[in-house]
Amino acid sequence: MNHLPEKRQLRRGRIFPEYTVPPEEIARRRAERTELGLRCRAIFERIRPELMEKYYNWLIAIEPDTGEYVVDPKLEGIIQKIKERYGDADVKITAFRLNEEEYCGRI
Repeated sequence: MNHLPEKRQLRRGRIFPEYTVPPEEIARRRAERTELGLRCRAIFERIRPELMEKYYNWLIAIEPDTGEYVVDPKLEGIIQKIKERYGDADVKITAFRLNEEEYCGRI
């Protein structure tokens, strides 16, 4: 006689429930990102007019604590320059595009 296997019960829920991030932590991270973006935007607005003439449509990455920035026409070039300058340091940087729209997408 054929024995049919029992239908397995589907498990529902998170794969790793111990890695669930609480809403307070998500809100804190969002506030940090917003604050970082505002600090970088202030620096960007100050230096944008002089850089747009020479580096139109290039990318610029700004480190808000020191005000240092790097420019390059390609994302790979920006990433390489940041690695050369900061190495493995935990540095928060925001990127913009030097054009009228001022954004380059999410990095």
